[in-house]
Amino acid sequence: MIRLGFGMVLALAGPLAMAQPVLHVVGLESQYADVLAQIGGPYVKVTSVQSNPNTDPHEFEVTPGVAVALHGADLVVENGLGYDAWADQMLDGTRAKLLSAQKLLNLPDDSPNPHLWYRTDTMPEVAAAAAAFFAAKDPAHKAAYMANLKAFDASLTPWKQEMAELKAKYANAPVAVTEPVADYLLQAAGMKIMTPFSFELAVMNGTDPSPQDVAAEETLLRDRKVRIFAYNVQVTDPETQALLALAKQNDVQVLPVYELMPAGATHYQDWMLQTTNALGRALAASAK
Repeated sequence: MIRLGFGMVLALAGPLAMAQPVLHVVGLESQYADVLAQIGGPYVKVTSVQSNPNTDPHEFEVTPGVAVALHGADLVVENGLGYDAWADQMLDGTRAKLLSAQKLLNLPDDSPNPHLWYRTDTMPEVAAAAAAFFAAKDPAHKAAYMANLKAFDASLTPWKQEMAELKAKYANAPVAVTEPVADYLLQAAGMKIMTPFSFELAVMNGTDPSPQDVAAEETLLRDRKVRIFAYNVQVTDPETQALLALAKQNDVQVLPVYELMPAGATHYQDWMLQTTNALGRALAASAK
């Protein structure tokens, strides 16, 4: 797999390396683009719009190249829940079919946490919908798309098993977070998030948390009422930097999390497993 940020993502192997892409698709975030590439293989050219894990995705600015990619796409996959709403108007009048992770999961618009890729059920739904679209548009390669879908679903098993093991071993372990980026994963792994949700929403939306919420968050870290402090690497400000320092000063284990695929992850499922493994190591260290 070659992941080129804004550009093509093609899976090429052996004799299939000369296959020409039949369909052009866009994943608005790198994790969706990666899954699309795994399902489409050499028959699908994939563009990833937001792919830099070192930037704040909330400050994304549309470029002319993005508009060109969207207007030339057969399929566009978005997260939904307002996370990438900037694309909705740009897609008006295009030939692209839009797949929304939110709609595939039947989530209402007021669902408070938009970071759907940390849910275990999101990408199987996206992958299945993409495979069905590819097969309908390019029936000559339907068998390949369905085989890729089966392989992708199987590849999620180690991640799900690791979360089940953490839940069995560390059920209700208290954790603190800066914002709800990895909340779905933490909750599925059995963690108890102690941070006031109003604090999480304020940080996520770029507003000032209330003094009461800030004090509550600081107490969790200063008094070591939590075992883990998960913070969003891509969105930091003086307040979150101070909390990170407070966690380290009081020997609270720190778990970095991302909104886009980090550079060290080959595929989406590797990223999720790596994050869950890091959570397990942090929990083990917090017990010492």
